[in-house]
Amino acid sequence: MKRVRLLKDYQNFQKGTPFLVITESEFIGVKEYVLRTYDLHHRLLITDKEYATLFSQIGKNEPLL
Repeated sequence: MKRVRLLKDYQNFQKGTPFLVITESEFIGVKEYVLRTYDLHHRLLITDKEYATLFSQIGKNEPLL
């Protein structure tokens, strides 16, 4: 499962908040992602453009929190 970190404040989440990429889907060229916080209480459904501009992948050796 991919781990990503928020690059700037978005909705009610602060910069640096870590998320898990739960699923990626594509329908007629529109790619969407479902992200969950590590505690699994909050969910985000975002487009490919939002994913590319708002998130960066966390390295495999980096701690979860």
